[in-house]
Amino acid sequence: MSKATDDETAGAGDADATSAERQDTATKAKGRREKQLNEQAAEHQAEEKRAEQEAEALEQQDKPEEPVDPDQLRGEIADAREDLGDTVEALAAKADVKAQAKEKVEEGKDAVRDQQARAEAKLGEVSEQAKQNPAPFAVGGVVALLLLILLRRRRR
Repeated sequence: MSKATDDETAGAGDADATSAERQDTATKAKGRREKQLNEQAAEHQAEEKRAEQEAEALEQQDKPEEPVDPDQLRGEIADAREDLGDTVEALAAKADVKAQAKEKVEEGKDAVRDQQARAEAKLGEVSEQAKQNPAPFAVGGVVALLLLILLRRRRR
């Protein structure tokens, strides 16, 4: 009975040691996690501070000098109106779908005209070659005629 009691005591001691190790590991993990969270919080605060500083710097840059002279004010107002007018014109041009469609059609027509001019030039070259040396074109015509005849016979 004493041996069984010793075994139980030893088993309980092992369980206590394992439990203590688990608690120690959990405590260490918790400490590491807290450290990570603290580091992340510090980084976040630093980023917020940098963002605030940048925003303040931009505000300082964007603040125009307040003109005291009425003529200078009128000039700035005229410039602002001109800029606004240009912006309105640009927006109106973008919103004018009909004009944009016409422009695309004209671009398409120009492309077709260019292609037609190239085709006519190539046709002129081929026709000149045919006049200078008609034999290859005659052979090509005969071959095309024979193919046409063969295709018609197969269909019947």
